[in-house]
Amino acid sequence: MANLEVTLKKSLIGSKKDQIATAHALGLRKIGDKSVQPDNPQTQGKIKKISHLLDVKEG
Repeated sequence: MANLEVTLKKSLIGSKKDQIATAHALGLRKIGDKSVQPDNPQTQGKIKKISHLLDVKEG
C-alpha cells in the first residue's frame, strides 16, 4: 500500500476548529511539520478537507 507525505504549509491560525482538529489528527501542529500517512479513503478525506493548508507528495 502506498504512503503519502503530508506537509503543513500554512498556519492554522484563523482556521475553523474542525480543520485544526483534522490537522492534529494527521500529526501536523506547526508550519513545516511533516507526516507520513497511508493512502486510504480516510486519509484522502482528511487531506481534502484541509487541502488549502497542505502540500502532499506520494512517497
